[in-house]
Amino acid sequence: MMETKSIMIVGVGGQGTLLASKLLGRLLLSRGYDVKVSEVHGMSQRGGSVVTYVRWGDRVYSPIIDKGQADCILSFELLEAARYTEYLKPDGRIIVNSQQINPMPVIAGTASYPENLVEKLGALGIHVDALDALALAEKAGSSKAVNLVLMGRLAKHFDFTKEEWMDAIEHSVPPKFLELNKKAFDLGQSA
Repeated sequence: MMETKSIMIVGVGGQGTLLASKLLGRLLLSRGYDVKVSEVHGMSQRGGSVVTYVRWGDRVYSPIIDKGQADCILSFELLEAARYTEYLKPDGRIIVNSQQINPMPVIAGTASYPENLVEKLGALGIHVDALDALALAEKAGSSKAVNLVLMGRLAKHFDFTKEEWMDAIEHSVPPKFLELNKKAFDLGQSA
């Protein structure tokens, strides 16, 4: 019997976190796992914090991830990664886009964006895999492809074939954006 695995996908509204969770859910279902995907809280409008849970295994009874249960946090933005560290298992991993998106208090001037977050997370003993997903997405052809760059990076930690990932991408992405998204995935995987 396989232990249930859990990934939290966190980011800011408008970054493509929901497409990422849909793609991952499709891939896991194609491998025969019981999968639960849940958008837990957040604002789908641009700028609000968005959190999606993806859980899979032989039998998954709840889509909810409690504190200390996430095997991985896939974060589309640095501050969002820091915000959810308490959900990570002691041996968990954070894959994070090093991009900084200022939240409203920073924009309003009532707070400042924390400095050296990657180093601070590492100092807590967390396995941090940080990359500039925005630069890679732009290299692929669109700043909107950050989600596929991060999926490519996540793929390094799974034993799924390239064909399985590409099939999930083909079934999740509109045809006119397919080549761009495949390129973004490849750049994330090879970065």
